[in-house]
Amino acid sequence: MNLSSLILASLVAGGVFGAILNSYFPTIVIPLDNYLLTPLSQAFLRLIQFVVVPIVFCSMILGLNRIQSTKKLGQYTGKLLTIYVITTTIAVVIGMIIALILQPGAGLTGFTITGETTATTQKTSIISWLINLIPVNPFEALSKGNLLQTIFSAALIGVGIQLIGDKAASLINLLEIGYAVSEKILSLILYVAPLGVFALISSVVATQGLMLLVKLFLYVLGLVTGTAIMISLYTLILFFFKAQPIHYYKSFFPAFSLGFGTASSNAALPLALQNAQESYGMSSEIASFAIPLGTALKRDGAAVLQGFNALFIAQVYHVPLSSSLILAIALSSFLVSFSTPGVPGAGVITMTTVLSAAGLPLEGVAIVAGVDRLIDGLKTVLNLIGNTTNAVILSHWEKPILSLEEGN
Repeated sequence: MNLSSLILASLVAGGVFGAILNSYFPTIVIPLDNYLLTPLSQAFLRLIQFVVVPIVFCSMILGLNRIQSTKKLGQYTGKLLTIYVITTTIAVVIGMIIALILQPGAGLTGFTITGETTATTQKTSIISWLINLIPVNPFEALSKGNLLQTIFSAALIGVGIQLIGDKAASLINLLEIGYAVSEKILSLILYVAPLGVFALISSVVATQGLMLLVKLFLYVLGLVTGTAIMISLYTLILFFFKAQPIHYYKSFFPAFSLGFGTASSNAALPLALQNAQESYGMSSEIASFAIPLGTALKRDGAAVLQGFNALFIAQVYHVPLSSSLILAIALSSFLVSFSTPGVPGAGVITMTTVLSAAGLPLEGVAIVAGVDRLIDGLKTVLNLIGNTTNAVILSHWEKPILSLEEGN
């Protein structure tokens, strides 16, 4: 069995084991949870958090470094980023609206947050939250694991690298090594994911009962619905630009299949580039720039997930949904989606950023981590569709210009 199958099997086994404990051995649930399941769960979460900062920091800077300084690439970048902002905003809004309509976390009992966390959620204004995005010391942001400040720091450093050009080559090489090492560490951590997933899901099912499985079904259903709506929207966009949607899906189907199987946008990148140029007929100039950039930055699957997930956790822990909290969730989900690594399980890693920004309990990750693999492949397919569709939009946007240049 491969790792993905093992994780899925661990999810099922953990759910069955937790249900058996809850139904037939209620007297041993608390000691078993306190001395075995919860420690294993916490250890797994700490291992995940170990790679959060280096992956986010390095991937953000390296993504920005792909933007070259020539005039044409500057035009491509400006247009792509404009489309990214619009479509990512739509994805975040779709995820949050579905969470508000379905209420997948409502009705669960036994989940409480500390008075300190509640006070933070109520007292922190959105203006203060925005100001706190700016770090006083970038090294402090890295050392304390403040991911939103880390993203801000990485963006400024990325701009500085662009300004000094070739002088930053050594730094870029170092960041590439750092990112590669972080990905390898993450790969190693994911090998203990079956055990961590088993402990996570069996712990919550054993202590909460089968009602949690019902709620997690609504959770998965909500994310699948959000993904389907976003894919339908991209299909309509392809129709609007007369970009032959049927031909598009046939051309990119190999890349989508690989993305679904590996749950990795990075793994599907070479095949997506090949499909774009050889099957779909996109110009190599645009494909070679837009698709790698989108692989680094465009994560519609993460955008749908993060807003939906944060509201789900708020519902589970009965946190009042103030306008400031909703705006904080929306803004942090938007920002985090652009720095989510294109590797399996990245959504679980970056959930902690949005929850922290909104003042929601990080323990909420444990509730959904077990089912993340069920939807990880689907999220990756949405990431790929969003990335390649945005490249198609740019291709049609630039078509008159390219034709004029060819005529001259």
